[in-house]
Order: sequence, then C-alpha cells, then structure tokens
Amino acid sequence: MKKILFLLSLTATMAFFASCGTVSTDNLAPEDAIKVLDAKIKKDSENAELYFQRATILIELGKEKQQQQYFRDAISDLEKATRIDDSKVEYYIALGNAHFSLGNVGDSYSALQKALKIDDNNFEACLKMGEIAFYSKDYDRAMESLSKVTEQDKNNQTALFMKGFICKETGDTANAVNYFRHIIELYPDYEPAYEELGMLYAQHRNKLGLEYLTTALQLEPNNINVLYGLAMLYQDVEDADKANEYYVKILEIDPTYKYAWFNRGWMEMVLYEDYNAAIDFFNKAIECDPNYADAFYNQGLAYQQLGENSQAETCFQTAKNLGYNIDQKN
Repeated sequence: MKKILFLLSLTATMAFFASCGTVSTDNLAPEDAIKVLDAKIKKDSENAELYFQRATILIELGKEKQQQQYFRDAISDLEKATRIDDSKVEYYIALGNAHFSLGNVGDSYSALQKALKIDDNNFEACLKMGEIAFYSKDYDRAMESLSKVTEQDKNNQTALFMKGFICKETGDTANAVNYFRHIIELYPDYEPAYEELGMLYAQHRNKLGLEYLTTALQLEPNNINVLYGLAMLYQDVEDADKANEYYVKILEIDPTYKYAWFNRGWMEMVLYEDYNAAIDFFNKAIECDPNYADAFYNQGLAYQQLGENSQAETCFQTAKNLGYNIDQKN
C-alpha cells in the first residue's frame, strides 16, 4: 500500500511540474529531476532550456557513475538544444564538456569554437578551451585561450598553473618557475605549485627543491609523487639514508610501487655493496611488474658481483628479451 501511495505521489508531483513553466529541480535527486524534465519535454518538445537542464544533470551523473552512456545522452540533448536555439554560449560549452568526456577532442573544439563565435571573450568558454587544449597537449592553442582568461582575471589559479605547466613541458623553465612562484604568492596553500617547483629544482639536483617538496608534502602528506621526488633528490645529493626513509614511506602507502623497490635495490648494490639485499629488492620490483627489464638487468649485475654468473646471465637474457639494450649499456 505504501509503495502504491509513493508512486501516486511521484506521479502527481511530475504532473504538477509538467503543468508549470520554468521549474527548479535543484532540490530533487538527479534521477527524479530527469523524470520531471522528461515529462516537461514531452509536453514542450521545442524548449531548448529543458534539454540543456537535462543534459547538465546527465553530465554530472556521467562523472559520478563513470558511465559513458550518460554523456552520449547529454550530447543528444545538447544537439537538440542548439538546433532549437543556437545563440546560447552555455549550450555549446556544455556540449564541449560532454564530447571531451568521451574523448571526442575534435567535436569538443568545434563546440567551443561555436561558443566563442557568439562571444569571443567569454570567460568560461576561453577557460574550457584552454583546459581541453592543455589536456590534449595542444599547447599553442592552450596558451592562446589561457591568455584570454588571464587578461580578464590576471590571478586565475587554474589558468596560471596550466600556463606554468606548459612552459615546463616546452622547456621554458625560467617562465615556468615564475608562474609557479607567482601562484604560491597568491595561493599559499596550493600544493600542485609547490610540487612542480620542487620537481623543477630536483631535476637539476638543486637542494632548493627539498624546501618546495617538503612544503608540498605538508599540504598533502600521502602524495606519492612528492615522496618519490624527495627520495630521488636525497639520493641524487648522496643522502642515501634520508632517501631510503622516503622510499619506505612510499611502500607503506603503496607496496606495489615498483620504482621505490628498484631504487632501494640500486642503493644497496651501488652505495652499500650489499648485493644479496639488492637482489631481494629487485625481486620485489619484478613481483610488481614481471616485465620490468631494468630490474632484471640490475639484478644480473648484483649476481655478477657475487660471482653467480649463471644467474646473472639468466637475468641479462630476460632483460634483453624484454627489450633492454644490453649491448648499449656495455
């Protein structure tokens, strides 16, 4: 009886909404909001805004449930909305988002370009174009769009960070450092900027990287990338004990992180000359990745140091079979 009453109540609610004009679905669960919009679209099939509202909910469901069909349905709704009314920037931005979620980069660009034809300085469209170009590694297009964003909002965190990252990726280290430093001046708790600065300095074995990476770790204590950056930098500046401390922390978080096992093996072999311990660590790395050619090759070197040439040759041959260029190493 309760179930019948609930269904009757929901049906009455939907009928009420369908009979109204513009209706907010903000306080409804997504599935219920879609049902309400279904009913309204059935009554008013040429209302572009209703398709847009439904598409917006479908996109959010797609992100939440990680199901592509929601994005496909959203695209269908948004195409209908733009056919009915091709003057709304927000429709094309949403269409660009939905296409990008499915990996349709060309269609995403096309939708955003239509948005920018309507309003060539639309902040949201420029930022979204910049983000999509950034994630697609189309850096020239990304910089062009992100510059339009920072012309309107010179302190936009997202745009500044992406511009800094693009400079880093394209080899313009000086400007990358300037962008990331500017970000942490504006946003002292923005961990990714400290992380990127730390990694840039770490590449040059500059101990200033320790300061930035340590700050990043304080902001995000379980960030394995930062822990690994710290471990590698300590290893590079020949503080093996400190490096090992961070490798241990990494493996407490993720015991399958093969690079931490490998680097512990390398330190045991090269710095401590404990070849048996090195072999054990290389084994751990291989357990994480049975195709880890570097680990097989270095394990072979450790066996060689112990005079176990047969075992060493087996490791070298496995590494070679996995594509490791032993001749070049030798």
